[in-house]
This record gives sequence, structure tokens and C-alpha cells, in this order.
Amino acid sequence: MANPAKRLPENVPGDFYVDESCIDCDACRQIAPTVFQDHGDQSSVYCQPRTNEEVLGALKAIVACPTSSIGTTRAYDARLGVEAFPERVDGNVFYCGFNAESSFGAWSYLVVRPDDEGGNVLVDSPRFTRPLVRKIEALGGVRTIFLTHRDDVADHDKYARHFKASRVMHGDDNAARYGVERVVEGVEAVRLDQDLLVIPTPGHTRGHAVLLYRDKYLFTGDHLAWSPTRGTLTAFRTACWYSWTAQTRSMRRLLEYKFEWVLPGHGRIHHAPAEEMHSELERCVEWMSSFG
Repeated sequence: MANPAKRLPENVPGDFYVDESCIDCDACRQIAPTVFQDHGDQSSVYCQPRTNEEVLGALKAIVACPTSSIGTTRAYDARLGVEAFPERVDGNVFYCGFNAESSFGAWSYLVVRPDDEGGNVLVDSPRFTRPLVRKIEALGGVRTIFLTHRDDVADHDKYARHFKASRVMHGDDNAARYGVERVVEGVEAVRLDQDLLVIPTPGHTRGHAVLLYRDKYLFTGDHLAWSPTRGTLTAFRTACWYSWTAQTRSMRRLLEYKFEWVLPGHGRIHHAPAEEMHSELERCVEWMSSFG
């Protein structure tokens, strides 16, 4: 739980606050942007919630926060934040909430599909917590767990055991060590079923991969995200653990595919028509290539 004695001085006075354990994962700022801000290396409350919608956003941020760094000095109905997840992003795609500290607060997603279409897919792993597990059970469980890369695996093993799910991950990120049932190799795209395509994207890590669903939703892990400051798609040059050159090549290969949504583990979600998304991706590749 957040500690009011360690409340950051950047918080404005009021009920909600962030304490000094914040790891600056950006989750709260995405979930409740009218309440939380980035003041440097951490988040803080810059405007106390004024409406029921803003209160709900702050409560969802408390639930999602991977380090329990957000607190309130007044009793609110915490169930409102808990019951909000999984939260629909679009169509049958949901954000799981309950971000895990072990993946530095990365976002994970649930694709809800009928069994005859292959069943539900969990993309990367949230914290394994009973309220979320019960909600996922009610939505049909999990048949497949796709792990984009080694940084964001979190509680994948617990989810795999509980739901008897099969995991998919690239071999170059030590998939065998994690007990992954289906190991992807090489750089060629691999089709899991008629709607799911795994595209290896080495760069951020050696075995990073993204998942394209129905040529519309691209789950990008730490490979690609929207930058609100630059106003375009971007990659994280300062968080490239394997090879920027390889990541630039991987990004260029994504130009072969059509998608309308970028759904990252870190960074901002973005939605645009496929043609516009393609142009933004071209800008990203050009920017990445400028570094040589």
C-alpha cells in the first residue's frame, strides 16, 4: 500500500497521492491523464479528481499500479477500480490492468474469441490475482499466452498452469527456459491460426516478436509505441537491449503488414486508419535510420 508519510511533494493537496516508491512506468498517466502527470522521474497528482469519472480513473490507476505507489487518505469503494478490469480497448480486445512490477509495469491484453476461433489469447502477463483471474474465467479463460519478449513475462507460468494454456515465445529470448510450449524460431512470420500472426522483431531484445490479430490489432511489446511528445510512432532508443540496427530492420519489415491499432507493453496506444498508420511507421523508420 502507498505510504502517506512518503507522499511526494509534487502532489497537489487532496485525497489522492503518489508516494516515493513510484517507478515511473506511466500506467497512471495513461489511465487517468487528467489526474496524474510526469514531473521528471516519477508521477504525481497534479489535479485531484473532480468528477465521478475522474475518481474512477484514479481508482483504476491504484489497481493497475505495479508498485502500489498510489494511495488515498479517504475511503473510496476500491471495488470500482478492481471490477473495471479487464477493460475493453476496442471490440473483443481488452486491457488487463493489474500491471506487474517484475515487468516494470508493462501492459498486457486479452483477446476474447470463441473456442471455434481458437479461444482467448493473453498477450504478455499481468499480475496473477484472484479478482482478475475470476473475470478472465467468466470471459472464457485463456487458451494461448503470447509472450512478446523476456522482459514482460511476469506471472505467465501461473496463468499457464491455472488455465492449462499453451505459451508462444521466440526461442532467442530463452523461451525453453521459461517452459514455453511453442517456440518460434528464425525471422519469418509464423501463423498460429487464421487470425493470429507472429512476426519476429529482434532489436529491443534478441528474441522480441509482435502479434498481429486480424490485420487490425498489432500487439507490439516494447518494439513500437505512440509518442505523444513527438506526435508519431516511435521506438525506445535508450531502452534497446540488443541492437538498434536490428530493431530498425525489424521496424522496416513491419511496413509489409496492415494494422490500425498499436497496442504496446510500454508506451502509448494508438489507433488510426491503416493508411495513416503506414505513413506514421514510415516516419518512424526514417527517424530510426537517421542514427546510423
